[in-house]
Amino acid sequence: MTDVPLEEDPRPDGLRVASSLVLVNTGEGKGKSSAAFGVAMRARARDWPVAVVQFLKSDDWVTGEQIMATRLGIDFWSLGDGFTWDSADLTKDEAEAQEAWRHGKALVEAGQHRLVIFDEITYPLNWGWLDAADVEQTFRNRPERVSLVLTGRDAPEWMIDLADTVSVIENRKHAYESGIAAKKGIDF
Repeated sequence: MTDVPLEEDPRPDGLRVASSLVLVNTGEGKGKSSAAFGVAMRARARDWPVAVVQFLKSDDWVTGEQIMATRLGIDFWSLGDGFTWDSADLTKDEAEAQEAWRHGKALVEAGQHRLVIFDEITYPLNWGWLDAADVEQTFRNRPERVSLVLTGRDAPEWMIDLADTVSVIENRKHAYESGIAAKKGIDF
């Protein structure tokens, strides 16, 4: 960080335009999904078709993201069953994650959406619930104009390598740590 305003353009010479990008939001901090939804809003403002596939979060929950996505014309699927620590049957959760992946993979391969967000995909990948080789191949071989945003803690190395941009969000302080519950409008 510098104490004075920059006087020279810090960007490298020879910048090129890419037909699509892969962004990864990972790390222990809060805001990975929120950052992804910010990209979704920006893409919709440019009239891009956008899709969101949420792993873990239940379609029974009514989140602010889903309400706004519907208003903006973003195709939105919450295909999980909620937090695993609340689960009565992890086998069912695993099957739901696999169904979410099948749906998301079909969205990518169809190429109709210019942006597809896979919210919290790192968890079922790291738990071995999804075939990582299939996910990686699908993302690497996506149609030329399909950009991806992938979120969740502990992004696997192949995902980091594949990404054009990786943001690692650090946790320095969280309201939850001082006993404050998630707040509607801020957290969901």
